[in-house]
Amino acid sequence: MAGLNAVEKKLAEYKCNTNEAIKLKLGKMFNNPFEIAFGYKGLKILLCYIAGNLSTLFRVEYASKVNENFDCVEADDLESKIREIIPPGFCTNTDDFVSLLEKEVNFKPFGTLLHTYSVHNEEAGEDITYQIYKADMACPGFREYHERLQTFLMWFIETASFIDLDDERWNYFLYNDIFPRKEKPLFFSQMLILPPFQGEGHGAQLFETVHRYYMSSPTVLDITAEDPSENYVKLRDFVLVKLCQDLPCFSPENLKQGFNQEMMTEAQQKLKINKQHTRRVYEILRLRATEMGDAQQARSYRLDVKRRLMGPYKKKQRELAKMRRCLRPEELTNQLNQIDLNMQHKQLEESFQQLVSEYRRVLERLAQA
Repeated sequence: MAGLNAVEKKLAEYKCNTNEAIKLKLGKMFNNPFEIAFGYKGLKILLCYIAGNLSTLFRVEYASKVNENFDCVEADDLESKIREIIPPGFCTNTDDFVSLLEKEVNFKPFGTLLHTYSVHNEEAGEDITYQIYKADMACPGFREYHERLQTFLMWFIETASFIDLDDERWNYFLYNDIFPRKEKPLFFSQMLILPPFQGEGHGAQLFETVHRYYMSSPTVLDITAEDPSENYVKLRDFVLVKLCQDLPCFSPENLKQGFNQEMMTEAQQKLKINKQHTRRVYEILRLRATEMGDAQQARSYRLDVKRRLMGPYKKKQRELAKMRRCLRPEELTNQLNQIDLNMQHKQLEESFQQLVSEYRRVLERLAQA
């Protein structure tokens, strides 16, 4: 037994955290084929992309491998797993990879230029110009480029998957990533700004450019997202409020009269915004138009938002009314015990305060835009 423990300790030395080993230098890898890899000491996974054409260098390095010291023990096959993600044609030799840099000067973005804007870079001490392009598979060389580009989704977006390149319904918006689209309604599938460029406003520029592109499309009913993240919702709030604030129906006078059909109709017809998102925009803009230091205005706003938040609780009450007609007394008692009105009021107030906090952050960003 003592001998076995000694062997186990020796083998444990060959376990590596691949998130520490991989040398992307862009952040944590989400769709990691091996979170913990067995069989290596001093593991390094080198993965490099040339900025323009995304030519790739991939190499696995290590100080020693378990196969070299233990019979009948195999190391995890890291290379095969990663080769399933990156397309063929990558370099394994650094000199070959560096030689490709000479071709980088001739690289031109694929597709049609939609939008150009500048962001001041503090480190560089100057304004840097960025562009957003729309491309499709008809562009010569774009399919091969896309096969390299889509690998970033696997490194940075949890549960990401590759799309069907033969499906002609996809549109591609290029700004360090791809943004596929569907019709009626239109869904954001995946959106990524690489870590070195996050926090500089690129996400808002990209979101607004894509949204504006589809606003005039007669085949698009509204624009939404599949299972949006918290950060995506914050970004969407900012952009949609920015777009809606100048519509006549969202004037301060109208906002104080409450949410109405005119707001829903105008937001949907002019900006392709659905009812749920329009309601959220209304609440944010009404908060801006409300003097929260005025007790009457603050109370009116609070009740207006809470009436919407009460939806799930009212549904529970309707279900309870049905239960009264069909449950036995002891079963009904069990259900009633699960409903704590004081707890519901507390949860409702917490939800309201959290929303107001989120809305204030949107308004603060809007004021600085």
